[in-house]
Order: sequence, then C-alpha cells, then structure tokens
Amino acid sequence: MLPWLTGKVIKIQDETNATRRFWIQVPELEKFDFSPGQFVTLDLPIHELKNKRWRSYSIASWPDGTNVIELVIVLLEGGLGTTYLFNEVTVGSELTLRGPQGVFTLPQVIEKDLYFICTGTGIAPFRAMVRHILNNNIPHKNIYLIFGCRKCGDALYKNEMQELESQLSTFKYLPTFSREEGNDLVRKGYVHAVYEDICTNNKNAADPFLRPAHFYLCGWKNMIDEAKQRILSLGYDKKDIHLELYG
Repeated sequence: MLPWLTGKVIKIQDETNATRRFWIQVPELEKFDFSPGQFVTLDLPIHELKNKRWRSYSIASWPDGTNVIELVIVLLEGGLGTTYLFNEVTVGSELTLRGPQGVFTLPQVIEKDLYFICTGTGIAPFRAMVRHILNNNIPHKNIYLIFGCRKCGDALYKNEMQELESQLSTFKYLPTFSREEGNDLVRKGYVHAVYEDICTNNKNAADPFLRPAHFYLCGWKNMIDEAKQRILSLGYDKKDIHLELYG
C-alpha cells in the first residue's frame, strides 16, 4: 500500500461554472512520478469512517519532472467531497493524498489507433496521455479524442485541445454537444455516433476489416456501459476496451 502524502494547493482556477482546476505540490517528493492515466486518492475530513472520506481523481497533468500535479474537479450537487473542495480549500490548504494508482494507462508500444471516449472531467487522463505522446515523440497511430458535453461552455481544455490538434497531425479533437441549440458550427449529439461513424468509415469494400484499435472509456457508468456494448457490436473484442469509471 502506498503511503499517504501531504500536498499543498498552490493554485486554483475556475475552468467552467461548475469545474475547477487544482494544482497540488507534494513538497516531500523531489518529483511526483506517475504514468498518464493514473489517479490519486484524497483523504478529506468529511466523515468519521475512512472509506467515506476517500475520493479519487484522475491526474489531469502529465509527468514533467516536478512534484506538482493538476486535478480537474466538477462540483456535484450534494457531493460531500466536492463541496468541501470547492468551499473549504484555498491556495495554501493542505490535502492528504495517496498515489499514483491505477492501470488505466497507455500500452508500452502503441500499435493500434487510440479512441479516447469521455464525458465531463473524464477528459483528464486523456489530456495527460496526448501531452505525454507529443512531448516524448512516442510512435503512435491515429488518436481520436471524442468528448461529450452538454453545451459549448462545458468543453474543458477546449483551446488547449484545438492547439494540440494543430501540433499533432494524427490527433483529432472531436467534441460533441448533447444540449447545444442554434449553433450550426458544432457537432451535436452523443459520443457513440462519433466513434461508430469513424469505425464504419475506416472499413470499406476495399478494406472490409476493422482497423485495430484500443478504446479507452472514461466517465459516468451509463456512458461506459453503452459504449462497451456498441464497441462490441462493431466487432471489436473485450480486450480492446479499457475503462475508468467515475462515480
């Protein structure tokens, strides 16, 4: 079991109306080593029982040799953990954390297309992965980041993702909005239609086989459950699907 560490909040920034970015430094470590896609667990003073106090969040930043990590957190109505983080935590606050944890990480050798499918703050591990691939010139195939939001204002890291798309020719940023109205310039609907269209278009009469792919799913249970079924229906295998469940 990894030891508990003390982190100090060094910066807080609102990303959307209900989403906030927290930068946490771990002074007792020279650098915080982790693999993109991993998470940390916070022990928050919100309950007497340990397992009622623990909240896990994917690391939204990428390994950069420092002892600072970023978390992006959405305020959940009635959520004890996020209410505490939004109302009680300020710059200078200390947080007890453990990590890194998790196996939701990139393959050692990327020999297949990557589909990063997410909703809300589920974009966090994928931001880390794409940055890591770019920063380290890691050989890879196509990368599709399919990000489901309600409205345009909910698109976390939008400008950054668009900039990454211009820097990395193999990277496609594909946000889709379920409740956006009157804007013909954006993709509307849910994430499922987007990856189904790509997979179908990549398979044609001249090449009837599915392109090899890894599907990484991160978000709420309903989205993940439906995506798993749809990906299997396309003809992919269970081993092609990797998931990180929120909530």
